[in-house]
Amino acid sequence: MSPSKRLALGILILLSLSGFILGAEALRASLWKPPEGASLAPGDVPVYLNGIFAASFSPQDLEDQRQASFVDVEEGKTQDGWPLRDVLMRLLPEEALLSGSTVRVSSSSRGKSVDLSWEQVERTENMVLFDLSGRGTLKLVSLLEQLDIRDEWIQDVDRIEVIMP
Repeated sequence: MSPSKRLALGILILLSLSGFILGAEALRASLWKPPEGASLAPGDVPVYLNGIFAASFSPQDLEDQRQASFVDVEEGKTQDGWPLRDVLMRLLPEEALLSGSTVRVSSSSRGKSVDLSWEQVERTENMVLFDLSGRGTLKLVSLLEQLDIRDEWIQDVDRIEVIMP
C-alpha cells in the first residue's frame, strides 16, 4: 500500500472514530432528562425523598450558610464546608429527617456512594460536610470512619437520597 493510501486510510479511521464519539455523546445527552418537575442547572445536586424528586441546590446556594471545619486525619489539611445536616434541614420537611432515615450521597461519575444514618449526619462531632473541590464541585468529607480518608470521600456529588423508614 502506498504512503498516500495509508495516510488517507488513517484520516478516514480518525474521522469515523470522531463521528462515532460525537454521535454517542449527542445520543446520551438527548436521553438524559431532569427529574419530573425539576429544572436543574449544570452543577445542581438533586435531592430525592423516598425516590421522588424533592429539591435541588447548587454550591452557590450554600454560600450564605454557616460553615464548619476540621483537620483531616490523613494529610492534616483543613476541610471547610457546609454541614450536610443543615443543607437537608433547609430543603426537606422535618418529618423526613427522623431517627431511622438513611441518607445516601452519591457520585455517578466516580461510581461511589455512601449510606449514612440520620443520626450520623445530625451529630455535629461527626463533621459530615460538603466541601468545594478544586474544580468547584462538591465533595462529602467527614470524621466518620467510613469517610475519614481521601479515598473514601464522595467527590463530584451529583445525587442525594433520603430514605424514610
